[in-house]
Amino acid sequence: MAKRKLNRQQRWRIEKIQEERRQRAQRKVERDHPVASALGDEQTGVVVAHFGQQVLVEADAGERRRCHFRATLEQLVVGDRVIWQAPRSEGDGVVTALSPRVTVLKRPDNYGNLKPVAANVARLLVVFAPRPTPSTALLDRYLVAAELSGIEALLVLNKADLMDDDNRDLLARIDTLYRDLGYPVIHASARDGQGLDQLNQALAGHTCVFVGQSGVGKSSLINAVLPEAELDVGALSEVSGLGQHTTTTARLFHLPGGGDLIDSPGIREFGLWHISEEELLHGYRELSELAGHCRFRNCTHRHEPGCALREAAESGQVSAERLANFFQIADTLDEEGRARYQS
Repeated sequence: MAKRKLNRQQRWRIEKIQEERRQRAQRKVERDHPVASALGDEQTGVVVAHFGQQVLVEADAGERRRCHFRATLEQLVVGDRVIWQAPRSEGDGVVTALSPRVTVLKRPDNYGNLKPVAANVARLLVVFAPRPTPSTALLDRYLVAAELSGIEALLVLNKADLMDDDNRDLLARIDTLYRDLGYPVIHASARDGQGLDQLNQALAGHTCVFVGQSGVGKSSLINAVLPEAELDVGALSEVSGLGQHTTTTARLFHLPGGGDLIDSPGIREFGLWHISEEELLHGYRELSELAGHCRFRNCTHRHEPGCALREAAESGQVSAERLANFFQIADTLDEEGRARYQS
């Protein structure tokens, strides 16, 4: 049976109920927790792992401690800078405050509500591979999310050793498409070490996240650049050709060359239905620049004469494939998002 799509009001109501339950659970934790006098001085730290109602916090001095967090705080995610207190003896610490986030990467939950998944990310590494067959529409979803979040993005063609006559032309076309837009593309292989030096250089000094379709080898790449992470690697399903999700808990790892790597639970598709069509357009850097040059101010870019986007695609100034991807994704936006754009 097809899953029933909830409207925005229904999603909001479900989220409100879930949030009230979470806060009740947190208040119970706080009642059972030692009083403030049993806690040490406030100090700063970073969330390096998330375990449901608890987080693992690393102090600036290097100490790590499991912590509860105040019910009044918004949802904490890996990468968050926080203020916390360690216990004076045994037990858990308490996170008391959340520092302002520079960036936050979000994705919709099962009810369509936006949830943060990582904070203070500087670079998003979008991984694709010869198998599963890459889709530029899916890659665009990640890139749009990066653009709208203010996060620098680059692409990683993993399993480059699997390039052959059947997929070489497709992969070369994808490579050229995104390089021409200013997105760096790294060819790498966790199996034979190809491109790992270049990948390490891209990671060094930044807080980074690997994203991409299941089965493209994100965990294998992380193991290659950070062997001590010892992440489980899932094999491709022989039946579906899609990968099995192998990451279950978001974690932050320190890189030998400086910087951090956040490994977050894998997602097969990056939903963008929570944004308006106008916001989606801003996620396409080359299309956004043309939007103000259409003949009509309220151009929908579908059928109006003098549309700068369609004319640019027809002349080859911009990629017709990217414009088609924009329309494809726009058709998945909820009715409220499209209405805001067209009003």
